[in-house]
Amino acid sequence: MASSILTSMKRIYDRYDEVGLRLSSSEILSNRTLLTKYARERSDLEPKVASFRRYENLTKQLDDAHVLIREEDDPELVKLAREEAEKLEQELGELEEELKYMLLPPDPLDGKDIVMEIRAGTGGEEAALFAANLYRMYMHYADMKDWKTELLSSTPSEIGGFKEVIISISGAEVYSHLKYERGVHRVQRVPVTEASGRIHTSAASVAVLPEAEEVTVDISPNDLKIDVYRSSGPGGQSVNTTDSAVRVTHLPTGMVVTCQDEKSQHKNKAKALKVLRARLIDMALTEQHNERSAARRSMVGSGDRSAKIRTYNFPQNRVTDHRIGLTLHSLDRILEGEIEDLIDALRLEDRRRQLEAQAKQPEG
Repeated sequence: MASSILTSMKRIYDRYDEVGLRLSSSEILSNRTLLTKYARERSDLEPKVASFRRYENLTKQLDDAHVLIREEDDPELVKLAREEAEKLEQELGELEEELKYMLLPPDPLDGKDIVMEIRAGTGGEEAALFAANLYRMYMHYADMKDWKTELLSSTPSEIGGFKEVIISISGAEVYSHLKYERGVHRVQRVPVTEASGRIHTSAASVAVLPEAEEVTVDISPNDLKIDVYRSSGPGGQSVNTTDSAVRVTHLPTGMVVTCQDEKSQHKNKAKALKVLRARLIDMALTEQHNERSAARRSMVGSGDRSAKIRTYNFPQNRVTDHRIGLTLHSLDRILEGEIEDLIDALRLEDRRRQLEAQAKQPEG
């Protein structure tokens, strides 16, 4: 095993023991916040410690097998020891690769909840219908993961699609799974409005914003212009008869967020501010990302929202992710939320690239 991995594992061992001692102290046991913090840290360290202990155990077994090969006179026992050593070397090699992945620095945003924005792009009503397909796909996936979802804002189209839909998704490791979904999603199919049967290409864009806590983004009330107006649905029909819709303008950036889904002006304002905070933190993170993009790309691909990331081809029941060249002939299941294979492949490729970049850096 490389000395850098051994050094990292020693550090993790020491930290694991240190956190264990802290968890048994009366000072920590009487402080719920610190108790939760250290219990979570120890839980996060446990898989790494367990893998390293397994590595040490396999290494000892391999050393014993080599001793037997050198010192045993019985040819049959030597043969068995060689077979055992070969098997152990293979296991150790696989485990070492696993440990390399485990030791990659985590994305500090991975545990965040998200605000997801889906917008119809080129293609008119067909693009709006596709945006609705994507919305339902992510809602089904969230259900499978036992995540909580909340509709923050939506602008329906005339025939049942969405010009725009914004949702919040909260739960375990939401951002770490869905961060690769940001970008332009393209669809190829025969629109319901197409009489000649020609295949059209439309698009929708997806933004995945790590949800900002209020302390993360400081929004001064003096920087906000808040307008209220009467909600309206598609075609201009009135949703309700009170001025409950809210438009929030962030004056320093010119960012505008509207929300009219709730009948309560207070609830619409709260949802609009939630979206605004998420957009502001995303803008700050994008600036940071651009500054360090030469060192590392955090998304598979550029992370640019204008980049086409995936094509959904209905006639061929095919989905292709262009960033990793992966094609799956299971479009029907994917649109029902079964996107785990795509996400796993993207996460694996991201880690592989991180390892590649890490290997190019000098040790020490």
